[in-house]
Amino acid sequence: MWNRAIRLFGLLSLSIIAAQASVTLLLEEPYGTFGGMNPTGHAAVYLSHICAASPVALRKCDAREQGVVISRYHRIGGYDWIAVPLLPYLYAVDRPEEVPLSVTVEDVAALRDAWRRKNLLEIVPNDEEGATPEGDWTQLVGSAYDRTLYAFEVQTSEEQDARFIRTFNAGPNNRDFNLLFHNCADFARYAIDFYFPHAVHRSLIADVGIMTPKQAAMSLLSYSKRHGVVISVFVIPQVPGTVPRSFAVRGVLESLVKSKRYAVPLVSVAALHPAFGGSLAFAWIEGRRFDPRKLAENENAEPDPAIIATELQSDRIVPDGE
Repeated sequence: MWNRAIRLFGLLSLSIIAAQASVTLLLEEPYGTFGGMNPTGHAAVYLSHICAASPVALRKCDAREQGVVISRYHRIGGYDWIAVPLLPYLYAVDRPEEVPLSVTVEDVAALRDAWRRKNLLEIVPNDEEGATPEGDWTQLVGSAYDRTLYAFEVQTSEEQDARFIRTFNAGPNNRDFNLLFHNCADFARYAIDFYFPHAVHRSLIADVGIMTPKQAAMSLLSYSKRHGVVISVFVIPQVPGTVPRSFAVRGVLESLVKSKRYAVPLVSVAALHPAFGGSLAFAWIEGRRFDPRKLAENENAEPDPAIIATELQSDRIVPDGE
């Protein structure tokens, strides 16, 4: 029970705040080969009182529903954004008691494919032989199997949610993903700014103008301090098992500064171009100042397993058969 309690602590936190309307920025660590080369991670948005009428349409949640995670993805059905309920997004299951204590790579693949076949066939169909297709659709379900997530939650209102639903349902949902100028963090910026205008913005220095998940979190925290907005921060840990662990999330220039393979070339360029050297120094300082892993450790006291066990049986998480 202790392991499950720790694992579901982030989910429980989301469920508790779901009693009030809120928007939560999910800062997700990078993983895999691509994540090693580009450790900027992923950004998604959790809305506690907005649910999915379908993967590409939104509606107001019914009583005791847990909300939806929406984000911009690459090459998934030709859509700009896709909506997935909270629990499947994190664990590829529909009920809390189905979340495994530990997983292998094979377990994760099976859980994801089962949920896809049940809920996403119209958007992510089988391949020509009826087998599981390849592609980035795997980021839609079971995110916590691949990486640790950091949540930054701000309360909203029902009126704001209603306007968000109207706007997103009426607007186009077919723009092309672009890593530099139209990526997942750009979508998160637009979604958060919909509720809090100018809360999230790019960094021309640390990220050379590219919107990144880490910059989204940093700017939202800065906004909350400047405007006296209460923000809650907590962690959703990566599920234990044999799946490789995720990496620390970084900004654009921070990634270069901390990469050994670029160390000598960067020193040479910085010596010749002082302005560039200053940008690298700024990226280094910013990276050390904002560390999501340390921030999460400071914000989250270790939960008492007895308390978590009680909460998991309460009406804050939907029980069996309901």
